[in-house]
Amino acid sequence: MQDIKTLDELAKSADYSFVETLSPDPDATSDGVDYEPREVFRGHYVPVKPTPIKNPIYITHSKTFFQELGFSDDLATSEDFMRMFSGDTSHLKEPLRRIGWATGYALSIYGTEYYEQCPFKTGNGYGDGRAISILEVVLKGKRWEMQLKGGGRTPYCRGADGRAVLRSSIREFLAQEHMHALGVPTSRSLSLYVSKTETVRRPWFQNGSYSRDPEVMIEEHVAISTRVAPSFLRVGQLELFSRRARKSEHPKAMQELEMIVLHLIDREYSDVIDKGLPLEEKIVLLAREFRSRLTSLVADWIRVGYCQGNFNGDNCAAGGFTLDYGPFGFIDMFDPKYQPWTGGGVHFSFLNQPQAAERNFAMFCKSLEPLLKSHKQQTEQLDKIMNDFPKVMQAKMMQMWSAKLGLTAFHPTLFQELMKLMIASSVDYTIFFRELSHIPEDISTLAKSFYGDCVYDKTLMKRWSEWLKMWRLALNTNTQKDREKRSSEMKKVNPKYTLREWFLVPAYQKAQQGDYTLVHELQEVMTNPYEEQSNEIAEKYYKEKPAELFDIAGVSHVSCSS
Repeated sequence: MQDIKTLDELAKSADYSFVETLSPDPDATSDGVDYEPREVFRGHYVPVKPTPIKNPIYITHSKTFFQELGFSDDLATSEDFMRMFSGDTSHLKEPLRRIGWATGYALSIYGTEYYEQCPFKTGNGYGDGRAISILEVVLKGKRWEMQLKGGGRTPYCRGADGRAVLRSSIREFLAQEHMHALGVPTSRSLSLYVSKTETVRRPWFQNGSYSRDPEVMIEEHVAISTRVAPSFLRVGQLELFSRRARKSEHPKAMQELEMIVLHLIDREYSDVIDKGLPLEEKIVLLAREFRSRLTSLVADWIRVGYCQGNFNGDNCAAGGFTLDYGPFGFIDMFDPKYQPWTGGGVHFSFLNQPQAAERNFAMFCKSLEPLLKSHKQQTEQLDKIMNDFPKVMQAKMMQMWSAKLGLTAFHPTLFQELMKLMIASSVDYTIFFRELSHIPEDISTLAKSFYGDCVYDKTLMKRWSEWLKMWRLALNTNTQKDREKRSSEMKKVNPKYTLREWFLVPAYQKAQQGDYTLVHELQEVMTNPYEEQSNEIAEKYYKEKPAELFDIAGVSHVSCSS
């Protein structure tokens, strides 16, 4: 198959299953100009026309993803492709559509339903405030939905401007492709365009500030990144329709819940759930499969040192992959309570992510319950699947920690002592596990991952030496060949490079001045995170966080995505 070189060629693969299968808001405008905050009472989506950014220029695209999709690299800089994916759909011809769609969803935080964040206090005004899907395609047998982040206002914008700034757009663009390269299920990045002339004001921090809250308003260029996934269905969407069904908010509420659950199965689980099964059996299989995906995902997050920061139900993809790179962060110094978002608290912190996932999964199961009202056996099965989540999560975590340590089985004593030592020594999470992957003879190489001067603590260093000796015995690698093989396996799960915030800051600062060289460099480095790469790259990106950057606002913590 030849590469797709033009938008007309891409159009042949268009297949808008979401809008063709599900129900539009009956109160929506016919022209898609529906930008004022309002309550949306019914329907699965609101037809919305994106608002183009002014005078867009190309920054980058994902060459890796373009290749997977079968796109020519030249497509990213072609005029009609740039227009479409910077928000201008006015030129599109059938089968492409000029009107996109935005979706509503409910908000739950750590398993508690909320309505207050909705401007109407009803939950009917919460949803995609600046994300507008504009295309669904089937390419090489796979379905993809393409969504503009920062594509303008929707009825869910809650009075905001519907824009994303260059800073957050660069972060999300790079993070998605980095996570994919790390082997972690994620939404993907297609393209990134910035306006030469359009800016918005956003709250941010003063340079060198230690503040936890933004202190100043700054002018930032607007940008549009296109993110891509098999679907953008979220736990929060199922919650919204389930709440409406439970309360009988309108005559078709239960039907709309059933429709979106069946659409989720079709979009994300058709390979594992037989279409001919009764609905109640499909629901049980859906819950079991989502549990498997979600537990694997969270174990992967912790494996690579990623913290979602804001893991609400509406930020939890029902397909079981990473979605919404807002206040995320990759951990530097190991801290079980690491949290990059000032508003996230301990409940969304690094090693509490399994518990946060459990709460989201409980909300997912609760959302399915109305459809099983007359099916006692399947209701009991659903309850058991939900209640067994901690057991399944723990098993996945044990497998993950074993793999990081190069062990064939989980070793509780070794692991517990390691956690204590890592905290006591303030280790750099990524560097420590990468150095351990070399299976060192002594602690001298591991010590390069220690922050501070704990190497002078003789008692602590003795404990490290004893732990290393015990670990090497548990490895049971008796020959050099065995050690080399185990080392190679460990390096495949312990990345050398992760996308730390203090790498991102200079990249988006330079980009604000029109210099995208660091963006391109990070894109190259972070899409090869397990490779050793050059000495020059290692010196620049394989090192501890500088002491002067700890606790600095906008580097060590962020307030929210803007």
